[in-house]
Formats: sequence, C-alpha cells, structure tokens
Amino acid sequence: MHVFKALRAIIARFPFIILGIDSDNGSEFINAIMLRYCEENEITFTRSRPYKKNDSCFVEQKNYSVVRRNVGYSRYDTEEELCLLNELYIYLDHYTNYFQPVVKLVSKTRTGSKVTKKYDRAKTPFRRVLESKYINDKIKVRLKVQYDSLNPVDLKKKISRLQDKLLKLNVLKSKVRKDAVIYEEAYGYING
Repeated sequence: MHVFKALRAIIARFPFIILGIDSDNGSEFINAIMLRYCEENEITFTRSRPYKKNDSCFVEQKNYSVVRRNVGYSRYDTEEELCLLNELYIYLDHYTNYFQPVVKLVSKTRTGSKVTKKYDRAKTPFRRVLESKYINDKIKVRLKVQYDSLNPVDLKKKISRLQDKLLKLNVLKSKVRKDAVIYEEAYGYING
C-alpha cells in the first residue's frame, strides 16, 4: 500500500499526464489496487519480463546516477528516515530536472567490432520539455514559473544538509542496533 500511495503522490507532482506505467514484477506493483487505479485513470499498465534487468535499463541507470549517488546503499527503514528521504527527493527532483544536463543517444552504428555512438547536445530535462511539441503551453508556462523560483546553490545546500542528517541518523541507528546485539549476547534476551 505504501508504494501505491507514493506512486499517487508522484503522479500528482508530475508536470504532464501519465500515459503508461511499466513496473517490475514485484507484488508491490502487480496487484488489484494498481490495476484498478490504472484502468480508472486510463493509464497503460505493463510489466517487464522476469529476470530481464535490461527491460528497465533507463530506470536502472537513473537509479544509480540520481538515487544511489545521493543516498547511497544504506537501508533506510525508520519513519524519520522516510521523512528525510521524501524531502530530499523533492529537492533532488528540482535540481536534477532543472539544472543537470544530460545527453541522449541519437544513433549507434556498428562497423565490424567497433561501435560508434552519437549523442545530441546536453540539455536539462526541463529544456527538453520546453522544446517538445507534445507538451501543452500551459504546462510549459507553469514549469518556467517554477524554474524562475529555484536557486541551484540553495537547492544544493538543502540537498547536502538532508544527506548529512540522513547519514547521521543511519550511523546512530546502526550503533543502537549493534549495541542491542552486544547487550543481548552478554545478558541474554530481555524477556528470555
């Protein structure tokens, strides 16, 4: 249920209409609630093939370049960590989509064993949306207003502050859990 709630929050923040969702095969995605939501909102719902990571290669790439680079590989499983992550992701969303240019692969040609790739000019996702003929002008205006209200230096400071808090919380949590294990080994279970 948490994944569905998070998905609804993401869709509400998305600047344009979601036409499709392609998930992996986890039960948090493949369920009656998700199917009903997609049917009611006319969203095409597909899933990747089992054990085929390359089906979601673009998501996996962003998972590393955005998520793992910014929050690492630690397990965040407390309510306080969740709140910090949710706040951090909002700032990361703005920083990544408005201020971090990316290149897109335009073509790939193979000559024997040599592969030559050509990329377009680096642009932020925000600039790509502004250039798209498929995006409504009202949405573009709304995004421009949001862009004008953002300060990349301020966003970076907020991101760093939240990353520090998250790291300190995680280190403290690990220490508390380690101390609890040591205590249990030394004195037995509290209720035992």
